[in-house]
Amino acid sequence: MKVGFISLGCSKNLIDTEMGIGVLKNHDFEIVNDPKQAEMIIVNTCGFIESAKEEAINTILEMAEYKKENCKYLVAMGCLVKRYKAELQKAIPEVDLWISIDEYNDFWKNISTLVYKNVEKNDYMSYRNRIITTGKKMAYLKIAEGCDNFCTYCAIPYIRGRFVSRKLEDILEEAKELAKSGIEEVILIAQDTTKYGIDLYGELKLPELLKKVCMIKEFKWVRFLYAYPESITDELIEVVKKEEKICKYFDIPIQHFSDDILKKMNRKTTGKNIINIINRIREEIPEAIIRTSLIVGFPGETEEDFICLEKAVKDIRFDRLGCFTYSKEDGTPAAKFENQVHSKTKEKRRNIVMRLQNAISEEKMQSRVGEVHEVLICDISDDGLFYVGRSYMDSPDTDGVIYISGAKEDIMNKFVRCKIVGFEEYDLFAEVIE
Repeated sequence: MKVGFISLGCSKNLIDTEMGIGVLKNHDFEIVNDPKQAEMIIVNTCGFIESAKEEAINTILEMAEYKKENCKYLVAMGCLVKRYKAELQKAIPEVDLWISIDEYNDFWKNISTLVYKNVEKNDYMSYRNRIITTGKKMAYLKIAEGCDNFCTYCAIPYIRGRFVSRKLEDILEEAKELAKSGIEEVILIAQDTTKYGIDLYGELKLPELLKKVCMIKEFKWVRFLYAYPESITDELIEVVKKEEKICKYFDIPIQHFSDDILKKMNRKTTGKNIINIINRIREEIPEAIIRTSLIVGFPGETEEDFICLEKAVKDIRFDRLGCFTYSKEDGTPAAKFENQVHSKTKEKRRNIVMRLQNAISEEKMQSRVGEVHEVLICDISDDGLFYVGRSYMDSPDTDGVIYISGAKEDIMNKFVRCKIVGFEEYDLFAEVIE
């Protein structure tokens, strides 16, 4: 049977998709990219915020149209299913099977029952048997599941459960297998990577894990994402500084700088502490790229709170920044807070932050012209005129890319030295150095 997968949401969700693909390939299902060819379509949904929920539902409805032709089965899985399974079953009868996150251990049993009308021997979704979908050279490596932070705006703990670290030995075994398969950039992910190990070992183990991953000789780049500021220790900064393989890149979800708002968000830090951490990183690692995400319009956010946020953005001058309007999520404490901010005010504040960041970004991009960087080539532009790659400064599917010209040979899936010659919005242009 031909199966098409659509994976929505974050990279953590993508790994679940890759494990699902692994199970079906193990049972001789053929994976196809074109839904028109698929006899079964599986949509892995995101249910994080309102816009993600809308995208998931629209995608399911779009895929339901294919059931009128070649497609026999439509399956939905993932975060949205976990949150709203009963409601979705009533609302979208075109879906033949709904698989919640807590039913992943029965993934194959559910699929085989749907297709063959009998329960076959179960086959578990496994990190070790997943099929990498992110190219020949880069792969994500999930080091923990769930979250214990319980930020008042976030539904993740209610969807994914409490924070559970994977055993260090298991992570390293998977990392070695990725390396043997040709992967040269590995990206460690979790909802909060900096908390890794605290539940298993009673202490923060990310620095130790990073050092051990760096010992795998096949890896050229090691990157980690989602480092919460209160757990960025001197030890972690020192490891990033000293280990050559680690990309000097910190993705720090900050959300706000007003102490009052941070407290209402149940964040475990203050604006001053955040600034101190960023200053410490830049003092120790001057070339470090710092990315963050911010939320404007959180319930009770005053004009003074927003001015505090705006000032911090001006002063810190982030290399990468995403700003989101607060999304009122079912089941979260903040959804019940008083003084909800009007949607127009939220949009206005977001626009102010993004205009400010756009100007900062343009200045930073201009300063890159003339620099030489090692770039991993991972694609070709739609018009066929450029190779497309990333440097240590660019996280995939989040940041901009580098368009490269001047190559005299095939450089696809290779690391090449390039000189930056120009920029456009969030992307750079470069030429290969012979």
